[in-house]
Amino acid sequence: MPADTGSQQLPARPDANETKSGVYPAQKPDWANLSVLHRNTLPPRSSFVLYNTRDDALSRDPKKAKAQCLSGNRWQFHLANSPFEAPAGFEKPAFDSGKWSKIEVPGMWQMQGFGRGPHYTNVQYPFNVDPPHPPYTDNECGSYLTRFRVLDDLQDDQLRLRFEGVDSAFHVWVNGREVGYSQGSRNPSEFDITEHVTRGEANVLAVRVYQFCDGSYIEDQDQWWLSGIFRDVFLLGFPKKVCFENVTIRTLLDEEYRNATLEVSVQTSAKATVRLQLLDTNGKLLSDAEAAVQDGGKLTANFTMHVENATLWTAETPYLYKTILSIGDDQFIAHRVGFRKVELKDGLIKVNGKRVVFKGANRHEHHPESGRTVPYEFLKNDLLLMKQHNINALRTCHQPNDPRLYDLADELGLWVMDEADLECHGFEIIEVAALPAEQRKLPFAERQRITRADAAKWLSDNPDWHDAYLDRAKQLVHRDKNHTSVIMWSLGNEAFYGRNHTAMRDWIKSEDPTRLIHYEPDQEAEYMDMYSRMYPDIADIISLAEKDCKQNKKPLVLCEYIHAMGTGPGNIKEYIDAFYKYPQLQGGWVWEWSNHGLVTKTKDGTPFYGYGGDFGDVPNDSNFVMDGVLQSDHTPNSGLIEYKKALEPVQIVSASAKLATIINRQDFATLDHLVCIWSVVSEQGPVPDVGGELKMPPGIQPGETAELPLPHVNEELNGEALMLLSFRLRSDTLWADAGYELAWAQVPLARNPNLGIPAAEGNGPVVATLSGSILEIQSHTSQWSVDIARDNDAPDRSFGKDWRDSLLHLAETKTRGVKWHMEDSGSLIVQMEQKFAPPVLSWSIDLASEYTFATNGSLSIKVKGTPTGLNLPKTLPRIGVTLGLPKSYQKVEWFGRGPGESYKDMKLSQKVGRHAVQSVGALWSGPEFPQECSNRTDTRWIRIAERTRGKTSLTAQFFVPSEPGTRRLFDFMVSHFDVKDIDEARHPYELEQKGQDATILRLDADHLGLGTGSCGPKTLDQYVLNTAPFEFGILLY
Repeated sequence: MPADTGSQQLPARPDANETKSGVYPAQKPDWANLSVLHRNTLPPRSSFVLYNTRDDALSRDPKKAKAQCLSGNRWQFHLANSPFEAPAGFEKPAFDSGKWSKIEVPGMWQMQGFGRGPHYTNVQYPFNVDPPHPPYTDNECGSYLTRFRVLDDLQDDQLRLRFEGVDSAFHVWVNGREVGYSQGSRNPSEFDITEHVTRGEANVLAVRVYQFCDGSYIEDQDQWWLSGIFRDVFLLGFPKKVCFENVTIRTLLDEEYRNATLEVSVQTSAKATVRLQLLDTNGKLLSDAEAAVQDGGKLTANFTMHVENATLWTAETPYLYKTILSIGDDQFIAHRVGFRKVELKDGLIKVNGKRVVFKGANRHEHHPESGRTVPYEFLKNDLLLMKQHNINALRTCHQPNDPRLYDLADELGLWVMDEADLECHGFEIIEVAALPAEQRKLPFAERQRITRADAAKWLSDNPDWHDAYLDRAKQLVHRDKNHTSVIMWSLGNEAFYGRNHTAMRDWIKSEDPTRLIHYEPDQEAEYMDMYSRMYPDIADIISLAEKDCKQNKKPLVLCEYIHAMGTGPGNIKEYIDAFYKYPQLQGGWVWEWSNHGLVTKTKDGTPFYGYGGDFGDVPNDSNFVMDGVLQSDHTPNSGLIEYKKALEPVQIVSASAKLATIINRQDFATLDHLVCIWSVVSEQGPVPDVGGELKMPPGIQPGETAELPLPHVNEELNGEALMLLSFRLRSDTLWADAGYELAWAQVPLARNPNLGIPAAEGNGPVVATLSGSILEIQSHTSQWSVDIARDNDAPDRSFGKDWRDSLLHLAETKTRGVKWHMEDSGSLIVQMEQKFAPPVLSWSIDLASEYTFATNGSLSIKVKGTPTGLNLPKTLPRIGVTLGLPKSYQKVEWFGRGPGESYKDMKLSQKVGRHAVQSVGALWSGPEFPQECSNRTDTRWIRIAERTRGKTSLTAQFFVPSEPGTRRLFDFMVSHFDVKDIDEARHPYELEQKGQDATILRLDADHLGLGTGSCGPKTLDQYVLNTAPFEFGILLY
């Protein structure tokens, strides 16, 4: 029989607690019955609430709506290990629940201390795979009870009970009478409970929620498995005589994209006269019409309104008109609508006739304390952060988000790819495991091509699952179809491709021809409106754009790219540059928006953000859930700062001391909303009394360049100096205040290639004393200690398969020879021959180091490295030295990129300037999974001083050994952790426990770039530190 996908009435359901054995049901329960998707639910509809007056509707105030929120409080709660252990008869009003616990609704029960706790998997299912059968005995079951009285305003109405989201399936009763059943965790469910409710008295609402159901097989998204009533629950009032049932709003534009047409189709419960009013954003009435509902199979009224010279909606200019629908004088609906046209034209995705570049982010619903129950202000802050960081697009990975998000996207201006609640990635693991051994060794892309077709046979290409898939499409489209920000639908994620996707696509195209459809597993874009890829190499997307995209007249988007797990991502700019160079490349969505750590505590009460395995969850995918450009508390990390820089709306194309050429990187708007403020920074810090507003040419169109004359700086500049051009908002917006910086650039004014030399010479020679392997050097102004048996003038221990295979992590430096002599000047020269090598293998890096201890207290170090032997690692993590200083050395000052962390392929967001911190801890970026981090690159000099005695300090610069007076750029990192500490720690609190009683200063001549290799391409060639001979010099004083 076909699955129940709407209001169809099914025969009475067998009692879910009725069993033959006490464990297994006598009949298949709804939550394990593929032919029952919903029982007694109302058909899916657009998202709206009714108001009693026109003014109330225009206010959009939910407190004035004909709606009663039943959530936002504590309900009674009981959790059983399986549905068959749940309390029988709990739905009856006389049931004694006095000893039950209390639980917050909305909420996830695992986040409130119930059950086995959160469980994280990326791909693999957390239960035995036997579709469509979910677990019977290992399937937690939550029973909820609450009481409510119907508000006076709803007493005469038809009453509908609406659940915005329940994970994963549930039955509902009112006053002991069964109302229905539904599944589809992130989709709404609505029931008519008019006949079950008693007016004027307390009513008992009972809900039984199942952790897993057959639908869980298509909810295998990369996120935490959490359960419960996690979105709001409403009692909605609809007039009994006649009411709105569904509304569909479409906007059309003429060929010049100037004049607009508004089409509105309304479904009602009975014949009536419907009125439609169209207002501009300020409330001015533009059009007013009435239409009689016609009975043509559906009770429908249709409207068409025309607007000349319409103000169009874009993500850059989100202008919203207002519509008011009404029946009589006591039933009103208000919608905001933007006029825009989305089309596939000239082989490109165009909005209002113009090509769009999607500068996007993948956003899972996440809160560190409540899981997928996300408070409104927290949600809103996410979208504000996106706008503040130049992000213009949002993918609702991998399910429809909280309905309130779409209102915000309409208002703030974000392109939304709205994604169906559908993923079954776990079947790929099964198919990979079934491959012959030789095929399992194939490169990932080749192996995936083999396994995807077989994996699709389980569900996606299985006709038994047709209705379940189609239901996800219908729920998605009907709920969100009236949101202007939604410009494309996505059929889900990593569910391979099969006939059921084709059915989804066909239904959506028939229901909504005004939007485009996306689905990445359709690799050849045979059915979709675009090509889509995840984590591709830049060269590959350029090739695809130049060949397949042009030939088939379809563009390419990257639904996931620049994987942000760990420190990084690197080489963002290269992707963005390709988007602008090749028209068929239309942008992408960074993976992903935030880390998904959940707050937990150690045994002694120390809080930390947990990931897979921290909650006893087996199997798990460990820290793969910590892969965002935000930390788990949704504060930005360095990846988001770098992403913002790459996405700037205005960029410098070229510049000299007198003239800069700028380009408008927006798609629709000019740069008139920005002001340019200039200032100057030098090695001494910001130059005072210099700078001001720089007049920008008006009306710079998208994609156009313009010349920006730069002011002459008369002040005498000591050392290196740069002019900063800061592009800021001219006026307040909904997402940032006037003066907020959206873009910036620096123009060199003066360079300083000279190495800084201590001014004063000492009054006597350097004295050397050897004690064991420690060489003590004493001058008039300083004292040095060098371990001549072992040193760190070598690549650091680090990670990566190649490095592990080469045993780089086990390599040590051994001294082969030491000699020293005094110069006539009184300086001491120490020369060391060393070998850096691992056990077992036969490769090494031969090191020749020369230390010059001058009478003025300075130390000059020259290092030359020569890799030799077999099995050399192809790359090195770093080349440099590590110095151990007393922990009292805390104050750090440097001239270079900052203030945040930077690497050679993640540095453009950090300004060159003079930066300072008062403690070493302020330099630690604090990754939630300890790892390489907190580096600063393009450094000219660094000075580190004792906190209490600021005059006691150490300054470091790098130089070119062949040109001793010429300084070169270098990297540094200061912390209280050595590499072994970081390597062994899984959480920040463990790292703190391991911290050294010293300040560790790492000085690097070169460093490997970050790339995005945690899930994607390796570091680009230009940022790789290849194993090759090297040479560098360091001056310390």
